Amino acid sequence: MSETSTEQTDQTQIVDFMRPGCEKYAGLIRQLAGESLAGLTAYGPVLDSDFDATRMTASSVLVLDGIDLSLLRRIAEHGPELGRKHLAAPVVMTPGYIRGSLDTFPLELLEIHQHHATLAGRDFFDDLSLQVEHVRLQCEREFKRILIRLRQGLLAASGRELAIEELELDIGQHILRTARGLLWLKGNTDYASRDTVVSECERLVGESLAGVRGALELYGEHGMRQFDALYHDVESLARVADEL
Repeated sequence: MSETSTEQTDQTQIVDFMRPGCEKYAGLIRQLAGESLAGLTAYGPVLDSDFDATRMTASSVLVLDGIDLSLLRRIAEHGPELGRKHLAAPVVMTPGYIRGSLDTFPLELLEIHQHHATLAGRDFFDDLSLQVEHVRLQCEREFKRILIRLRQGLLAASGRELAIEELELDIGQHILRTARGLLWLKGNTDYASRDTVVSECERLVGESLAGVRGALELYGEHGMRQFDALYHDVESLARVADEL
């Protein structure tokens, strides 16, 4: 393990039934990465009690002292095994990349900062310092990007309900990340549950966000009526971001 990293592991936040798999995953990464391992961090829904392994995978960030493509190939060989444990391929960063990306990917880093657990090595995300203007700009950009994606997805779906459902579920997670950034800008800097995020955003826009709520329901109804409501909700959120 890197000489500059100090072990700070705490897997108690991981949902119970995923903890054994995460522990084996951390052991595998320690074995493969050796001294180049700086940190391994789980984040997102795998820390929530409603994590659904039938439709979700656990997200993580692998922090290395330096990018080694041969190491990534060795990790990739274990992809099928990790997939069976409902573990997604990690996002790979270096400490310098994290520091240099605070202005470029503030929402992604905020998402990790607010809700994470260190599986191995050092915690690189607890003390991140994000700038208001960087977060505000990405919120505005992301909501506009989501609107474009919804338009393109509608055209590509060609009326197929399954394609619409997949689009809504995928978009829902992007909306949730961006909405948390919106709330951070309004002073709500601590991690909030999905329902709390939506409720607070409803207060901001002054109306119900039924489309967003529907997009976040894994087993809810996903069709054209829900798509129309979702599009309207994203327009409302985009207006709020524009006005900040």
